[in-house]
Amino acid sequence: MAALLEVENLNASYGQAQALFGVDFDVRPGEVVTLLGRNGMGRSTTIKCLFGLLRAQRGRITLAGRDIHSAPSHEIARMGLGLVPEGRQVFPNLSVEENLVATARAPRQKMAGAPWTLARVYGLFPRLQERRRHQGWQLSGGEQQMLAIGRALMTNPTLLVLDEATEGLSPLVRQEIWAALRSLKGEGLAQIVIDKNIKPLLKLADRHFVLEKGRVVWSGESDALACETALIHQYLGV
Repeated sequence: MAALLEVENLNASYGQAQALFGVDFDVRPGEVVTLLGRNGMGRSTTIKCLFGLLRAQRGRITLAGRDIHSAPSHEIARMGLGLVPEGRQVFPNLSVEENLVATARAPRQKMAGAPWTLARVYGLFPRLQERRRHQGWQLSGGEQQMLAIGRALMTNPTLLVLDEATEGLSPLVRQEIWAALRSLKGEGLAQIVIDKNIKPLLKLADRHFVLEKGRVVWSGESDALACETALIHQYLGV
């Protein structure tokens, strides 16, 4: 199956400090892939390059066969990449409903499931409907994460990217988020997930890419990663 997203030989720097050294990975249609590693190992930098927030020095990024590594961020989003950023970054002075419709877009191409609307987002996260008139700053951390996911879905992406999917959330809210991501996978929505909780990731994801100091040091399927206890301890600190 042809890859939906291909990243080849990605190199990137912050000023004189190089952060990525030839990163390679891909995501197939309907697949869930993780980027794993300790903080500062290049996961979020890779995401910034995908969305044009940091320009790669070398390498190639293609989405559905289109070269996007030099495209502006707004055009990359229109091509079908949806971002749930680290820290959620909801609009604090807009209501839940205003947050959801602020960046909503109709799908530009055929999608795996039905287009995302307010009704569909509220069906995935009923709590957002209950709080639809609350402002972003009035929500709990878990509700803000649901809102960030819903906002990204309202762009009708072909690939959803979640940076720190459950960071800082209570165990109960984490379960709700993992359940939502499983539901999205069941609908055929491809995902890239960054998170530190290995057990739920092993159940959710198809393949994993472990980063260490800006390089991919291991890749494989969930069954293989589950057997790599020494690797998990060495590179993930679990």
